[in-house]
Amino acid sequence: MNGDKKKGNVSRRTALKAGAAGALALGFPAIVRAQSDKIKIGHLTPLTGFLGALGEYAVLGMRMAQEEINKSGGVMGRQIEVMSEDSVNPATAATKAQRMLERDGATLLFGEINSASAKTIMQVAARNKRLFMSVGARSDVLRGKDCNRYTFHVDIPVTVMVNAVGQALMRDGLVKGKKFFSLTSDYLFGHDLAKAAKSFFAANGGSLIGDELVATDVTDFSPYLLKIRQAKPDVVSTNLGGNQVTNFVKQYAEFGLPYPVVGFNLNTADAWAAGDGNLGGIWPTVWHHDLDVPGSKAFVAAFMKKYGKRPENHAWIEYVSLKILAQAMNATKSTDTEKLIAYFESQAEFDLLKARKGYFRSWDHQLMQEAYPFTVKPKGQAKGKQDFLAFGAAVPAANQPLELLAPAKEQNACVF
Repeated sequence: MNGDKKKGNVSRRTALKAGAAGALALGFPAIVRAQSDKIKIGHLTPLTGFLGALGEYAVLGMRMAQEEINKSGGVMGRQIEVMSEDSVNPATAATKAQRMLERDGATLLFGEINSASAKTIMQVAARNKRLFMSVGARSDVLRGKDCNRYTFHVDIPVTVMVNAVGQALMRDGLVKGKKFFSLTSDYLFGHDLAKAAKSFFAANGGSLIGDELVATDVTDFSPYLLKIRQAKPDVVSTNLGGNQVTNFVKQYAEFGLPYPVVGFNLNTADAWAAGDGNLGGIWPTVWHHDLDVPGSKAFVAAFMKKYGKRPENHAWIEYVSLKILAQAMNATKSTDTEKLIAYFESQAEFDLLKARKGYFRSWDHQLMQEAYPFTVKPKGQAKGKQDFLAFGAAVPAANQPLELLAPAKEQNACVF
């Protein structure tokens, strides 16, 4: 009798286990299918080092776009999964990019701010014949001699940044006959920016009397400030990157030097960190939260509601870049690199939350879009710690072609 009970119990347990196993077997393919059906994107951006503050905003903007896309049904009915990592440095960025494509199942690569790291990711993309959307890197050579057909560039290049500020400088009589002293960040982006600035000065009657290279880890600018004092320039210009700008303008204000400062690169997070009363001069930007466009205002409001702070320009650019990518995938009904390249090269237009839509040039893969100069509000007009920047009118103007400030084809060494 007891033996029969034991046999019965064993039989029931076996049946239950078999039933559970069967249920798992039936359910498991669906789980695997749902996971494997996601569109995986390898996202690299600096989260540490002198560009780390910008990378943090970049991730916030990208995450917000990802959530919006997925909530609205995803891309072709599939969810997007963006795998974000700190690019750290050029060598690490390349290693991580290769791993994301090879092992982690990334369909394509996305992101970056550091131009030197973007260059190595571009090389990985070309070797693997996969799309790379270079979102925030600005060096001209990435769109020039180092270009490749697998990379598309979203942010404005350094030539546009120099020309955007240059127009304002010439308007104010601060170029012709003036002596400039420059500080240049000692890496790919800084060198490229200095080259474009020197060309601008030479073409418009300015003279460069000094240019000092500054390592990216420098925090004490007093040796450079002493050299500026000795040189007695008419204008100080900076080709610095990331928090270098913040440290420089703070220390420049403390030194009390009388020469006006202009800069050819400044992100709003670094401007905010410099603080009202320290920053002056004219600077370029690709976007600013005060932009008076309905789409931009809605983005700012949603970002502030979600994160409790204003979006910096790298938050905006990552947000619109992922939306651009989603539009291309939906339009082509594909994640295939060749189909996406063909779509981008068709000069399809994209809503950038600006007054004018943007498009990629087919021959260098640069996104054509508006840029803006900005300066600082008069003392006492700021309404908060992030409200002291005075946003200028778009350049090129509404009646001018978007390509006006960008390097022309005959000036560009890009060949695919």
